[in-house]
Amino acid sequence: MEMKEEEKKLIRKTGIQRFFKKRWVYPAVYIGAAAIILASFLWFQSRGDEGNPKNIGYESNPEMNLADKDAMEVNMPVENFEWPVANADEVEIKTPFYNANASQEEQESALVSYENSFQPNTGIDIVAKNGETFDVTAAMSGTVSAVEEDALLGNTIVIEHANGVETRYQSVSDIQVKAGDKVKQGQVIAKAGRSLINEDAGIHVHFEIRKDGVAYNPVEYFKKPATSLKEVENSTGTGEKADEEANDSSQSDGSDEGQTSPDQTQGPTD
Repeated sequence: MEMKEEEKKLIRKTGIQRFFKKRWVYPAVYIGAAAIILASFLWFQSRGDEGNPKNIGYESNPEMNLADKDAMEVNMPVENFEWPVANADEVEIKTPFYNANASQEEQESALVSYENSFQPNTGIDIVAKNGETFDVTAAMSGTVSAVEEDALLGNTIVIEHANGVETRYQSVSDIQVKAGDKVKQGQVIAKAGRSLINEDAGIHVHFEIRKDGVAYNPVEYFKKPATSLKEVENSTGTGEKADEEANDSSQSDGSDEGQTSPDQTQGPTD
């Protein structure tokens, strides 16, 4: 019995020796040991990071902040142009936008008369149905680029948006923003007011949408994003890209011929 036990031990020993004589055994052992050590190191490191308050969140990593900011911008919903009033159901258009392709009658209704001269209306003139003042709001989020006080043309607010797009709010009073302010869509920026150039319009706001200096018909772009504005001149627009001085003189408010007919007046639409 003792001989058999010794023989078994000898056989086991011989088998183990043969196993370790194989070429792939030692590299495999080394690789396995290295993997265990590396895994242990990473585990302890992660445990240490959890206990370190400096590593909590993404604020400690500027690169992660940038990526997170980009992701937020990409996921932000695209805004559509909205009526520049707090309650669109309570207002109407007194003087429409001058459409170069419209009928003669429609074009005449969109001309602004001042001191025996006529100019095409480069926006729309909005009045309250009850004739009273009303809140003027930002039609789209952006940055206020200019606030100008002008009794003749009416006080003006210009808001810049992306890709050369801007909205203009003229003949306003009680201005609540200044140049450089960032405004949200629907934010109250002023009250409807008056202008000397269009006294007969009464209390109103002259609203414009421009891209690269070219005026577009706001009514055609309500409920649409700024990207819907064409790169080329709009066939329904004035087709003119004026300099700053010409812009100031052409941004006139409403005609003094009174209220347009129901067919010419375009009210808010959903």
